[in-house]
Amino acid sequence: MVTSPPSVVVVTGVSRFLGARVAARLAADPRIDRVVGLDPHDPPPGLLGLLDGVERIRADARAATEAIAELGAEAVVHMAVTSVPDVRHGGRAAMKEQNVIGTMQVLAAAQGAPRLRKLVVRSSTAAYGASFRDPAVFTEDTEPRAVPRGPFARDILDIEGYVRGFRRRRPEVAATVLRFAPMISSTATTSLTRYFVQPVVPTVVGRDARLQFVHVDDALEVLHRSVTEDHPGTFNVAGSGVLMLSQAVRRSGRIALPLPESALSTGAALLRHLGVEQIGLDQIDLFVHGRVVDTRRLVEEFGFTPRTTTAAFEEFIQAHADGSTLSADRLVAAERAILDGIRKVRAAAETSPAGQDAS
Repeated sequence: MVTSPPSVVVVTGVSRFLGARVAARLAADPRIDRVVGLDPHDPPPGLLGLLDGVERIRADARAATEAIAELGAEAVVHMAVTSVPDVRHGGRAAMKEQNVIGTMQVLAAAQGAPRLRKLVVRSSTAAYGASFRDPAVFTEDTEPRAVPRGPFARDILDIEGYVRGFRRRRPEVAATVLRFAPMISSTATTSLTRYFVQPVVPTVVGRDARLQFVHVDDALEVLHRSVTEDHPGTFNVAGSGVLMLSQAVRRSGRIALPLPESALSTGAALLRHLGVEQIGLDQIDLFVHGRVVDTRRLVEEFGFTPRTTTAAFEEFIQAHADGSTLSADRLVAAERAILDGIRKVRAAAETSPAGQDAS
């Protein structure tokens, strides 16, 4: 459905990679008069140039009510959702404060904005969880088969619950929820992209998860259309097709390190000095069970087909081609780190009371 674009758009989370690009793209649209970015933090220097055409207000979600009402917002794009806790800035508690409490406050502001006619909320396919009970393909109407273990997935379920409440209170507003698959591109830096560019990639023994990705440019196109057109509802946003985790590791030219599921986080920590960051429960469950979603509703409603999962991943790999194959020195270092980690685990077991009793 195509209607006139809103004249005033408010975007939250513009200090981050995706939020900044959404705001910049909307500001470049001549049909939109004013784009305002709300964020409690200043963007890093690398994003400042993108935001030249965006009015920035340094305000957290608590101040959003007054700001959105005073600005006369006709559309709100809520991008201030984070998938990874930052231990430097409050860890899990701060993550939940931003995701769940922040969304509640933004929706309260949107509810009281008399001129509002569009609401776009960033969500994730993590809403479906990941377990052995999962169907082969999730549609937008599929309910999670089990309560997700990961904090991000639980936050997403809370966020979408609040949006459903908003829809009941403001049925005249076109509310769009976009469940994005993990994003990837030549320039995006996420926990997933960092995972695939490290020399050693921890995997789960006996598992070969089916993965889907969405290219960042395609995510931006869908977000832009959600604002300039009317597409109320909930939509899966992913590239068609599937990549097995083993295929992705091979194509990225890395070494797979198969570990028992229970040891995956420990193994990742042992390899941290090689650049592999700690893996959380959301990512572990994804690598164990995988997740594939149906995107027919998106394609039919938006008239837009994202590039395939394979094509998105190939562009990402090509951008990192210079480092995609390990040199001999890096290979030796990786193997040595793995062996050192195994020795540490064995030594700890032998010195523990249980190990002494068994000897």
